[in-house]
Amino acid sequence: MSGNGYTLPRKLRELVPYAPLSGSYRIRLDANESFLSPPPELMEELMAAVMAVDFNRYPDPYAVELCEKCAAFFGVDSSMVVAGNGSDELIGLIVSWFTEPGDTMAVVSPDFSMYSFYAQPCGLRLLTVEKDPGTLVLDVDALISRAREADARLLIFSNPCNPTSLAATRADILKIVDGLPGCLVVVDEAYMDFAEGSILRMAGEHDNLIVLKTCSKAFGMAAIRLGFAVARPGLILALKAAKSPYNVNSMTQAVGCVLFSHPDYLAGCADEIRASRDTLCRELSALAGEKAEILDMRPTCANFVFLRLTDAKGVYEALLARGIAVRLMGDRLRVSAGAPIENRALLSTLREILR
Repeated sequence: MSGNGYTLPRKLRELVPYAPLSGSYRIRLDANESFLSPPPELMEELMAAVMAVDFNRYPDPYAVELCEKCAAFFGVDSSMVVAGNGSDELIGLIVSWFTEPGDTMAVVSPDFSMYSFYAQPCGLRLLTVEKDPGTLVLDVDALISRAREADARLLIFSNPCNPTSLAATRADILKIVDGLPGCLVVVDEAYMDFAEGSILRMAGEHDNLIVLKTCSKAFGMAAIRLGFAVARPGLILALKAAKSPYNVNSMTQAVGCVLFSHPDYLAGCADEIRASRDTLCRELSALAGEKAEILDMRPTCANFVFLRLTDAKGVYEALLARGIAVRLMGDRLRVSAGAPIENRALLSTLREILR
């Protein structure tokens, strides 16, 4: 028996805990959350559903009713849907169970950082395909070529992209799926409710495609941690085998069932957020036109904008000092679309800072 005592494995020693922005800010535009909360009548229905939960019983392990309602909302068969404790759980399951040590997993950059995070303990080779640094556009042909050369077994990316806010076309996504028949392609459509070109309803036509959805963005339910994977039944059965038995708690299932029973409300939420985003984009574009030497922005397909500034860190700190939280990402700021009053406050504060 060694007398040195237990030490953490190297892969864990090198990790640092996730540290979200802390502090009290009057306006939070840093996490791509919805600015909408359920209206009182829906809140009453949600509360009644939670009160009806048998708290002494385990949840339905397959969230059958919830998946049926989700499938009906998205227009697919319920055999093509599995629920997760947020999309993050499903990403982790896919990365760890649909690969073997030594396999190559492909990602693009910039993109959602958690994809590569989940690969770290799995013994995978990580192939990162960089986007054009100026346009941030995904080069589909280059991605297919690089993934083929590396014999990638898994490719995962967001569309629309977090953080660039840009979206590849449906034709481009299908070109990737068809061009990599031996690779599982996972398309994270967390922000697709704000864009066009979803391939979710085509998931059943491809053996190598999984589409991820979330309730945290357009539906304004980040607190309940609920996501879904949509794919051919064989892939869904494999995910069900890989997940833990009671991964989605009963309260989340109850709230989700009520939520998907109100499709008009959900569609209205997405419409209202898009309207806020479009107004914010117009105003920021006008500001960028006035300050072209220090500020640049592109059109967005998500619920946020991605701004490039000559002094992004300075502007970020100045916004924080004035009680407005955004996300600093190198020489760019990612800014969520807020309520109209929040957007107006952001714009007036930015004008003051950039004066």
